[in-house]
This record gives sequence, C-alpha cells and structure tokens, in this order.
Amino acid sequence: MSVAELVASLRESRGFMHKTDIVDVLSSLARGLPGGADDLKQAVAVGDDCAAIADGDGYLLFAIEGMVSDFVEAMPWFAGYSGVMVNVSDIYAMGGRPIAVVDALWSDGIGAAGQVLAGMAAASVAYGVPVVGGHTNTRSDQAQLAVSILGRASALLSSFNAKPGDRLMMAVDLRGRFEEPYPFWNASVGAPATRLRADLELLPELAESGLCDAAKDISMAGTLGTALMLLECSRMGARIDVDRIPKPEDVALARWVTAFPSFGYLLSVREHHVAQVQERFAARSLACAVIGTVDESCEVIVHRGDDAAVLWDFGREPFILTPQGGRR
Repeated sequence: MSVAELVASLRESRGFMHKTDIVDVLSSLARGLPGGADDLKQAVAVGDDCAAIADGDGYLLFAIEGMVSDFVEAMPWFAGYSGVMVNVSDIYAMGGRPIAVVDALWSDGIGAAGQVLAGMAAASVAYGVPVVGGHTNTRSDQAQLAVSILGRASALLSSFNAKPGDRLMMAVDLRGRFEEPYPFWNASVGAPATRLRADLELLPELAESGLCDAAKDISMAGTLGTALMLLECSRMGARIDVDRIPKPEDVALARWVTAFPSFGYLLSVREHHVAQVQERFAARSLACAVIGTVDESCEVIVHRGDDAAVLWDFGREPFILTPQGGRR
C-alpha cells in the first residue's frame, strides 16, 4: 500500500469520520448560545482528553466516554471493562490521577446488563478506581453504555501545548492482542493490576517533572487521527514517518494505525527531553519512539522514505475544531 492509499483509507475510516463529526456538534452548540462561538471560549479547552478546570493549586479533570451500541451488544463484558479503562486512560493522558467513575446503562432486562456490569467491576478492581453511582434503565430495547470519570492533576499534559521543533513520540504497550473483529488492541485484561497502574503513573510523573506538557490518548481515530487532534489544537503541523511507528511485527501497518490500544499515547516533547522520556517508558518495557517532528505548517504530512502524502491541511478543512474553535 502506498502512502497516498493509506491516507485515502484513513480519511474514509469510521474512526476519522466519528472525530470529524465533532465540528458539526460544536457548531450546533455555538448556534444555541447567545454569544455564539465566543461563548464557547471558556477556561476549558475543547479538544483535550478531559475538561481541565482550575481548582486551587491544581485541576479538576472531568471526562465521559460512550460505547457504540453494536460493540455493547456483541461484547458486553469487554464493553463494560472498556468503559472504565478508556476513561482512566483519558485522565492519565492529561497528567492526572483518577478519583471515581459513574455510568449510564440501558439494557433489555437485568440479564443483558449483567455482563456489562461485570466488566465494569473487573476494570474498577484492576485500575483501583471505584464505581460510585450512575443511572440504569433495564427496560430499553437497545443496549447503550456511557461512563464518566473524575480526576485531579497538579500539572497538565494538554493537546494545546505542542511547539515547533518538538519531537512527536508514540508510547504503546505491544504486549496485547486484537479483540476481533474490532480495532481494540487489548493489553489490559489479564495483565497484573500493579503493572497496569504503575505504567499509567508514568504520565503524571512526566507532567510533574517538566519533561513533557503535551500529550493525547490514542483514541478510536488511531495513531494518525490522534496526531491530527493534538496538532490541530496546538495550531501546528508535522511530518510523520510511518516506518518509525512502534507496532507488533505480525500486524499490518494499515490496521495498526487505526488501532485503539488500551495503553497508547502520543507526546509532543522538547528535543532535549526525548532521551529521558524514552528511558522512562523503556524501564517499564513499553515501546516508545520518535515518529515525527512538529512544525508551524498547519499541515500534516505522512511519509515512508520519499513516498509522502498530505494527511490533513488544517488551513483547508478542520478535523475536530470549528474555525472559531480552539481553546474554551
């Protein structure tokens, strides 16, 4: 597959299309406010993994994730587990530590809800994050699940802090497997809880040590879609070498860059901190590599050697932010 073919397939992928829907959501929200887009420019940034609300000497972190209904119906236990897991990841992606989660669950009978709740309970134990309440409707004709989380950070990792000259780094746990036929790379279920928690602790440690201030959790948009979200928020561009993306040897690149890993992060790191950041992930047997360089072009180019293509030009079209969007 050429780089141009890879780019074309990504732009048509479900993960990319779900993210580009955010533009219309923000536009609709702005139209409903008296001041329009100006009223969205509050203290919280649209585009980060969590809302980060200044609170005393730190930040209160608040996020929510919804599971698509076909996933909940097909894999109810893993959907419940993932509802907690991805929220926990969002908190750590911001340099924070989780406090508790709540859920909203719809099902056709309590029997159908049982596996979802069992998966949530398993993740709650694995990550040490309690489920403290929620909303349940067991008289629905369709399975739905949303999970919300609260956390706290003393120093932030934000999608709005990438700078020209930064090295774009990818950190990922390759000790996993795909949950077929979905793009979920599962390196969490069955792993020792102590290891899961210590691996995640790297993120707030990086923020608090000053080694990194810009990061993003790799989401359903995959590695390259997540890079677009981080770069767009920072009003930056980048040149990304797909051959430098850490991946399992037996997984094709085209599938891997659309994967949603249970532990996967992109970081924008000042060049003089790169070696120290890599050392911290390597010490925990996590893959970490420089995959590109951030620049001021507002254009994201992916390449493999001399084979290159423009993945996105923010000057021509937004990815997740409205033209008036950005920080709020």
